[in-house]
Amino acid sequence: MASNVTRGRFLIGKCIAHNIENAAQVRVQRMKFDSNLNMYFSEHKHYYAHDPEQQCKDGDIVLIKELPEKMTKAITHSLVKMIYKYGDVVDPISGKKVVLNKFRDQVSKRNEMFGVAEDGSGGFNYAEAPDRGWQEGKKDLTHKVGYKKWHVFEPGHPLHDDPVAS
Repeated sequence: MASNVTRGRFLIGKCIAHNIENAAQVRVQRMKFDSNLNMYFSEHKHYYAHDPEQQCKDGDIVLIKELPEKMTKAITHSLVKMIYKYGDVVDPISGKKVVLNKFRDQVSKRNEMFGVAEDGSGGFNYAEAPDRGWQEGKKDLTHKVGYKKWHVFEPGHPLHDDPVAS
């Protein structure tokens, strides 16, 4: 009877991978009490959540719900909603975007007051930054040289004209 009570529970975790098709691997942190030391210690457990639209990416904080029945051997939960996108932390009370321990609008006002450095490096501009994931599917590095030349062989050496060794 205790297993029926825990079915359908909600968990908050961090998306760490998309190893299985239509599923996201989510790491959930729990605090376990050690009665000998009288302290809590964190434990991590990994779940696979059904995500057919692949709306969450690595690092996102998501809300998952346990399925009434296992979908597959590995997939036991479903993705309910994405709480926070990685890199776009929003203060839950004010709704403003946060950078470290300051609001983004405070950072931009400070940059306007003090200006940019003499060498032109004004720091990172969050307003002009592209959205996260804009380079997905752009892993073509064929225009780059794949080998750095570490040694120049003198003429007469067997590897002098070898294209792989140069």
